[in-house]
Amino acid sequence: MKRIPIVFLQAVIVLIGTIALVILLWLPLTEGRAANLDLFSIYFDPLILYAYAASVAFFVALYKAFKLLGYIGHNKVFSPSSVKTLKGIKYCAIVLGALIVLAGLYIRLFHNKDDDPAGFLAICIVTTFVSIVVATAAAIFEKLLQNAIDMKSENDLTI
Repeated sequence: MKRIPIVFLQAVIVLIGTIALVILLWLPLTEGRAANLDLFSIYFDPLILYAYAASVAFFVALYKAFKLLGYIGHNKVFSPSSVKTLKGIKYCAIVLGALIVLAGLYIRLFHNKDDDPAGFLAICIVTTFVSIVVATAAAIFEKLLQNAIDMKSENDLTI
């Protein structure tokens, strides 16, 4: 595959990661209940810390996607390392989806009665759906790639 599309896709992954990091750092400052808090209290809120911990799975998945594009760029797409990378992306998506569901359940069960959690829950539903789609796609690609590797190794043995 040509090198320019791979570099472009890797740049998109870096841009997504950068935007996500900026949102993680900037959004707590603009949150409604953070208006009267000091900087320490804002960033050590349990829900904010949970979001940071859950975002680790997102950033690991981005790193693995970047690595997979590197394998594709070096014509190593049909290798066990590519399958392992896809498996890692699948697990990261599953973990992220589960952590988002747990956050949504926590907010639904323990939210302040004066607050309306509908917006947060809608975001939880959408991001969980996206995580499920990514995990399913990674699982399908992993299986297809593993089957292709198995067929290639069978053909190499018979020749």
